[in-house]
This record gives sequence, structure tokens and C-alpha cells, in this order.
Amino acid sequence: MRIEGAVAVPEQQVRDVLEIPSGRSIFRIDTNAVARRVASIPKVRTARVQRVFPSTVRVTVVERTAVLFYDSQEGAHLLDADGVEFAVEPTPIGVPKLITDHPGVADPVTRAAVSVLAIVPPALAVQVSEVAARSISDISLNLKDGRTVLWGGSDDAERKAAVVLPLLTRPGTVFDVSSPNLVTVK
Repeated sequence: MRIEGAVAVPEQQVRDVLEIPSGRSIFRIDTNAVARRVASIPKVRTARVQRVFPSTVRVTVVERTAVLFYDSQEGAHLLDADGVEFAVEPTPIGVPKLITDHPGVADPVTRAAVSVLAIVPPALAVQVSEVAARSISDISLNLKDGRTVLWGGSDDAERKAAVVLPLLTRPGTVFDVSSPNLVTVK
């Protein structure tokens, strides 16, 4: 048995859900069923199970990575790039906070905020400290240096991504790319 890719997920947790009887021929292992059980672990995004002859089963885990979090009484809820909430635990360094009225995986505004963050250029994403989402078409990125990017919705994303970085080189505190053909700086 070889487990690869498990960092945040304890290897023993993966072993616990495998349910492969010792001594069973690797030909008799349902690799799809084993992969589904491993993928049911909340922090696991995908799992692949392969037979490696003559006698090894390799489990390759791809873990979920937090792109946003929101606070509640229980703690910080971590969301991945698919908008899946996968843990309530301390926030990883550099993950922006989501500010919205009804955060959660079923909330369309939360899903819109996740999708906007997914299309923001990486050079801008590392500067974001908060994502303020008032509606699916009113999303702002609050940067670590105090500036704000008014993004709008996820529409016209490629054009917004192309104009935002050059715009941020200009002096100002509020950069509006919600209508990328008519950007403004205040």
C-alpha cells in the first residue's frame, strides 16, 4: 500500500477508509469503490487508486486548498476553488476573508465570490485580504495595502483581468473594473 499526496489529510485517515482486507489479491480490489471512499474525506478533492504489479495498491490523493474563508461562531470555514466548504479550522496564511450576508456553499453570492477570485490574475490574488460580496454582481476586492478593486460580477472576466493590473499602477484608492471598457480610478 502506497499513499501519495496526503499532507493535510493524515495518512492513517486514508488507511482507515480503504477497507482492503489484508491478503486479498490486488485483482479482486474494486479500485473505483476504494477511490470513492477516500474521496469522501472532506479535505480530499479527488482520489485515484491503481494496482501496481506485482503486489502494491497506490492511492494518489489531491487535497482541497482554501481560496476563501468566512467566520462564524464555530471558527473559520474554509472554501476551495469549487466553492466546497471542507473544514472549520484556523485560516491558512494568505487566504482572503469572505464578507457576505449569508456565506455558505448553497449561497449564490458565495459561489460568485469564489468564481471571481478564481479568475483574478495571480499577481492580484496574492494582494487580496478580503472579498466583499454584496450580490452576485457587486463584488469588491479589498487589498492588503488598503486599496479596493470594484470587480462587479463574474461577467466579462477576461477583459477585467486584462485591464486591472495596469490600472493598479495608477495613483488612487478605488479602482473600478466592473465595466472594463470604462474603468475609473478615484
